[in-house]
Amino acid sequence: MIPARYAATRFPGKLMQDLNGKTVITRTYESALKTGLFEDVFVVTDSQIIYDEIIAQGGKAILSKTEHECGSDRIAEAVEDMDIDIVVNVQGDEPFTSKSSLEKVLKVFYGSDAHQIDLASLMTPLHQKEEIENPNNVKVIVNKNSFALYFSRSPIPYHRDKEVAVTYYKHIGIYAFRKQAILDFYQLPMLTLEASEKIECIRYLEYGKNIKMVESEPMGVGIDTPEDLEKAKQILNKRGA
Repeated sequence: MIPARYAATRFPGKLMQDLNGKTVITRTYESALKTGLFEDVFVVTDSQIIYDEIIAQGGKAILSKTEHECGSDRIAEAVEDMDIDIVVNVQGDEPFTSKSSLEKVLKVFYGSDAHQIDLASLMTPLHQKEEIENPNNVKVIVNKNSFALYFSRSPIPYHRDKEVAVTYYKHIGIYAFRKQAILDFYQLPMLTLEASEKIECIRYLEYGKNIKMVESEPMGVGIDTPEDLEKAKQILNKRGA
């Protein structure tokens, strides 16, 4: 499932921007489809414009019945009556979604601690100071078993003791949910931490759900700003795509 909202706060209409001959949302949809990992791939959207774009490209799309605060709510409505076990959320602004990364996040549901996992997601190391301090990069800290402790737009942890080596991790917006976990999420009201940070996966933590984090390589550029779009174009130019 690829949740897709037209009226993005930081970059309105970004999913319909041209990315070397195709829209951002079309490239994301095609990337997810090409992995061959899923029984089906849908774009779930509140926008008739995005819906029409995907259908016109021969893809599958679902138009949300009601207004939603976040992508997880949108997906929950769409899958409620589907006979499925695991739902994967690929963000609509991630046109470089890779098969290897998706395989990693799905693999955890077959591990020794699978019974403890409500959902899984990806993280990748951050090395540059400006990347760590950028509020568009959501950071995550985990426990010794790689379960998420907290997500924030601020640099976490705070590096007070410079003698201690710290690795900062960026949260990559790909999730694999057990169906029941996302349906539970849909029924739970937003609390203060999620509302403050505007990070939807915090809701799972606030209600005691377990999020398994998997380290992955960077997948390219997520499209949050016009500058990101230009970077994505440069990457595709180098690939000849």
